[in-house]
Amino acid sequence: MPSIRVRRASDPPSREITSESLYLRRRELLAGAAAGLGALLLPGCGSAEDRASRKAEAPVAGGPRVPPYSGPGALTIASRQDLAPGEELTSFHDVTHYNNFYELGTDKEDPSENADRLRLRPWSVSIEGEVAKPGVVDLDALLKGLPLEERIYRHRCVEAWSMVIPWVGVPLGALLARLEPTSRAKYVELETLLDPEQMPGQRRAVLDWPYREGLRIDEAMHPLAILAVGLYGRELLGQNGAPLRLVVPWKYGFKGIKSIVKIRLRADRPRTTWSDEAPREYGFYANVNPAVDHPRWSQKRERRIGELSRRPTLPFNGYADEVASLYAGMDLEQEF
Repeated sequence: MPSIRVRRASDPPSREITSESLYLRRRELLAGAAAGLGALLLPGCGSAEDRASRKAEAPVAGGPRVPPYSGPGALTIASRQDLAPGEELTSFHDVTHYNNFYELGTDKEDPSENADRLRLRPWSVSIEGEVAKPGVVDLDALLKGLPLEERIYRHRCVEAWSMVIPWVGVPLGALLARLEPTSRAKYVELETLLDPEQMPGQRRAVLDWPYREGLRIDEAMHPLAILAVGLYGRELLGQNGAPLRLVVPWKYGFKGIKSIVKIRLRADRPRTTWSDEAPREYGFYANVNPAVDHPRWSQKRERRIGELSRRPTLPFNGYADEVASLYAGMDLEQEF
């Protein structure tokens, strides 16, 4: 497996540290500045003017939970669920300009700058493995007849920052049921598009491309797991994983694989990109767990993008009542 490339001294520093090489490079740049280290290792807060601008984009008190949208790419939403009640939505600007999507670049702003390279239609998804209906299916045909749902979820990154995002999508379980999994299907494997022309980040051996993720079949069938095609009432943008991405709100964000082109049902546990890259740091399950620290980030607290202060991290990202039973009898400190 290729190791992560160390950034050159001439490269601009990343705003955030995800891979080990970026982390080590940032340490070099911050040597001698220990007093500000803690703040700099987390996403930049921006100026007071920036924060005021972001605040202005949020819905006003008493207004609609998600601001109405009727412009290009507006989606028809059949139902809505607020699963982060009482929490302020992260602004559309921050959700679409502060992203981890290494296929489009390793700095937080790279995905939004490079997303216009992605050709989002036509888009096909290969259905493989332990299903009665394998084949290569056009995305629009794959989703036809599945009503779009808006789900407001907390989103927690393993880097100890978080957002509240109004996703639009379909339950993953509803789609899988259409495919008719066989009795041997115990896991779901998903894969991202591999195309360095469209995804300039894949021209470097940052990770072992293509990006792969997976879930147990019972996790994938859980009602909270969705395949998102939009956010804030409009079609998903490239930097957020268009045209199809996974959202599992009780897990760290790296499980939310983007720009999906393959869904494979398997009898055995699939390999996953970050678990292969750094198994001591990224487990297969990746459930949000404040009791298990990442080697480089405490998971006990998090900073919500757009805020200065930190807040306690909730087990399973606040969705323990819904999903904890999936892991009954497991040692979540060992099977993290």
